[in-house]
Amino acid sequence: MPEIMAYCGLLCQNCPIYLTAREPDASKKEKMIREIIEACREHYGIEYQGTDITDCDGCFAEDGRLFKACANCEIRKCAVEKEVENCAFCPEYACEKLEALFQTDPGARTRLDAVRNERLLN
Repeated sequence: MPEIMAYCGLLCQNCPIYLTAREPDASKKEKMIREIIEACREHYGIEYQGTDITDCDGCFAEDGRLFKACANCEIRKCAVEKEVENCAFCPEYACEKLEALFQTDPGARTRLDAVRNERLLN
């Protein structure tokens, strides 16, 4: 599976919703959805139903399959408005929204910093 990095530095292929969308076995997919619902409840206090866990093609999807949390993501909305490839290319990097994300996923910062540093070297 090719690596797809979201605007914020998260990796889509590590996202359980993205992976669920690619699962061909219906029973495995159903089990994955139940696990996502439980994880969202435990870690984020969000109560999802099975119908809320929709297929997603990543935050670059313009039409069609986009998980509602991704569709409503403030970081995604900002990047789309600013027409940046990802947040590493934003002149306001790293903003408060990203700093909050980096608290829960420091790997996102590492990936965006690497992209930003590569850009500065070229």
